[in-house]
Amino acid sequence: MKLKITPNNTRRDLGSEDFIVTKTDTKGRITYANRIFMDIAGLSESELLGVQHNIIRHPDMPRGVFNSLWETLKAGNEFFGFVKNLCSDGGYYWVFANITPDYDKDGKLQGYYSVRRQPPQSALDILMPVYKEMLTIESTGSKKESQENSIAYLNGKITQAGAKSYEKFVLNLYKPSGV
Repeated sequence: MKLKITPNNTRRDLGSEDFIVTKTDTKGRITYANRIFMDIAGLSESELLGVQHNIIRHPDMPRGVFNSLWETLKAGNEFFGFVKNLCSDGGYYWVFANITPDYDKDGKLQGYYSVRRQPPQSALDILMPVYKEMLTIESTGSKKESQENSIAYLNGKITQAGAKSYEKFVLNLYKPSGV
């Protein structure tokens, strides 16, 4: 199922105690979604199960960030990052995501667990202009070249911030309230 959703400027926010939890198979198809995810995305369990997780991918998200996500997961590591997601009515919400590979007792990859929580606005204030510039870069040239340039731009920002990786960069930005 591919939804035709027209994005709008309606922002939704997770509560400070809310956690979105999903599980996917190795192909990224949703096998579990908690109620908070269904509520904020505006999609029912039957609309989500068996569907590619990118059903909620917002067009404001640079491909370069997802490239980092998949490279990290393919290497067997967990991913941390900030993601803007799409709601079924065109609205959006931001999350701080942690995605972890799920292995069976024999070490075979079964899929991925993802836990997302409310991101601090201070982190979004830093990332939104970076993501916007990445999108601008990705809109020029060939898909491969523009994505490489987008990733190079992101890596420059990471270096400029004194971090050694995207993970370190975003973890430095994630500071829950009260910390």
